[in-house]
Amino acid sequence: MSRRHRAREVALQLLFQHDQNKPGVKRKVIERFAKDRLVTDPANVPWCLSLYDGVQAHLKAIDARITARSENWRINRMTAVDRNVLRLGAFELLHDPARPPIAVVIDEMIELARRFGSLGSPAFVNGILDALAGERAEAAVAAPPAGPT
Repeated sequence: MSRRHRAREVALQLLFQHDQNKPGVKRKVIERFAKDRLVTDPANVPWCLSLYDGVQAHLKAIDARITARSENWRINRMTAVDRNVLRLGAFELLHDPARPPIAVVIDEMIELARRFGSLGSPAFVNGILDALAGERAEAAVAAPPAGPT
């Protein structure tokens, strides 16, 4: 398992924890959880927390995009694991300033769904993230190239 994969896994666990403990968990507890789970890889703690924070910052927009791409599924009717894997993947695809490769994000989220979700989770996650990846690709084509004019 790659170190980045482990950091994504911990970010997913934090998102799940937040989802199940409304109104939320204190920041000190979140940071301690990440540090404890990534004790052998402390360099990835800030990145793990940035994934968690990014999802939280864009949660309404992310949920709206997931809902728009999921046929006959409202976000609150999805299993908590699927919902949070999709949120994490959607953040990386659509909002992460690092713009990770689409294939990497989808593969990583499928692996998380396979490990923590139900039998149908990987296919469900793949279908929705593939549609969101299409949105990212369309936006990249529509955007004018950066640079001097």
